[in-house]
Amino acid sequence: MAKVKKQPRPKAITPKGFRDYFGAEVTERADMLKTIAEVYHLYGFEALETSAIETVEALGKFLPDVDRPNEGVFAWQEDDTGTGAGDGDWVALRYDMTAPLARVYAQHRNDLPTPYRRYAMGPVWRNEKPGPGRFRQFYQCDADTVGTASMGADAEICAMLSDTLERVGIPRGDYIVRVNNRKVLNGVMEVAGLGGDDKDAERGIVLRAIDKLDRLGVDGVRALLGAGREDESGDFTKGAGLSDDQAAVVLGFMEAKRATGAETTARLRELVGASVIGGQGVSELEQIAELLDAGGYSADRIEIDPSVVRGLGYYTGPVYEAELTFEVQDEKGRPRQFGSVSGGGRYDDLVKRFTGQEVPATGVSIGVDRLLAALRAKGRIGGEAAGPVVVTVMDRDRMADYQAMVAELRNNGIRAEVYLGNPKNFGNQMKYADRRRSPIAIIEGGDEKERGVIQIKDLILGAELAKDASLEEWQARPSQVECPRRDLVARVRQMLSDQNG
Repeated sequence: MAKVKKQPRPKAITPKGFRDYFGAEVTERADMLKTIAEVYHLYGFEALETSAIETVEALGKFLPDVDRPNEGVFAWQEDDTGTGAGDGDWVALRYDMTAPLARVYAQHRNDLPTPYRRYAMGPVWRNEKPGPGRFRQFYQCDADTVGTASMGADAEICAMLSDTLERVGIPRGDYIVRVNNRKVLNGVMEVAGLGGDDKDAERGIVLRAIDKLDRLGVDGVRALLGAGREDESGDFTKGAGLSDDQAAVVLGFMEAKRATGAETTARLRELVGASVIGGQGVSELEQIAELLDAGGYSADRIEIDPSVVRGLGYYTGPVYEAELTFEVQDEKGRPRQFGSVSGGGRYDDLVKRFTGQEVPATGVSIGVDRLLAALRAKGRIGGEAAGPVVVTVMDRDRMADYQAMVAELRNNGIRAEVYLGNPKNFGNQMKYADRRRSPIAIIEGGDEKERGVIQIKDLILGAELAKDASLEEWQARPSQVECPRRDLVARVRQMLSDQNG
């Protein structure tokens, strides 16, 4: 009889490009989402939660990699018949929050106000090559206004983005919101001989090349505008194939930034020449700058910067990007600027795909995971959070007494838990409390029960004293005190207050 081959055990590994989040990381993200939502709500935006799955048709072919339309998404074909024939619709995990909004607005437009302001928060998924700090699942916080062509909507988005960054802990001077307009770039491309539908592919490559200026520098972008570029790993990226004169026009646009917004827009008018679309873009930038100035948002917070283009192909007008300007160290210990944490722009054609009618829209997306990483890099979050108060178990037959203590603490807003492991070894209970970073342990043995008292152990002070305290310090600052059982909440609250200074 043949020996039955054992099935191998599954490997306990995280899928490539994904990661797990624990304790403080989850709490920090939740706190940030709450703060961002408060700012969005203050500006009059309403919450919207859409399905994590959309049809591939609804997502459209607007992904960054134009050579692989829809290959940037995690997609599968539904089997509607149940026969295995696989003749159902193709669906995919949402790539961003914008395409679902376009679908929602088209589907429910008769029931929604115009303009419709909404914000959405949650994970998105991208089937792209993962790398250091680059994951296939990450959180986004979007805010969009649908149904108005007013540049006031774009100015409001930029102002809200600035306010949001400051509210979550990025002070003025550590960030800049940069604003540009795709119409200006389209005008420059006309001047460079890249107008017309037959130049779509070249324009797409140019857009992505300019978008990489902060990472590749001028020389790297120049290579991508020409024949192409080979990176350090040997991978070759095909270029736009522009001539030196054409590339010079595009590079001149990227370097058009001047000391003031007025000087920058004046230079852009020179570059777009007689281009009608380019002139419209410059006028829109002037309107945005005027509105922001009226709201008190000066160049130390928001500035006009022609190098901002954004990579997605659906932007049709103003585009904006929030960049963190402070330095951090990369994985090799080299100083570098943290870079972009948010971006967005106007996309007047996206809803039109569903309705056949142009519906103006503009919005912004904040990369929450990158913003959290930035705050950790600056030491503004990321400290080890304290765990719950642990009620130890000295007598397993009195679990009801210990549960009563925990309930009393929780009812008074104090985070607490009963030790639920094997209570036989008290040392293991203390090791558990230490691993949970518990600030306090509660002890009630049989003797304490008879006398109506409890022992309250300050684990933080105990750890400090254990390091280098003298005998006198041990006696002057006891880390364990006895108190009446009825004073449990008051004494725990006081000890927690003393620990927090």
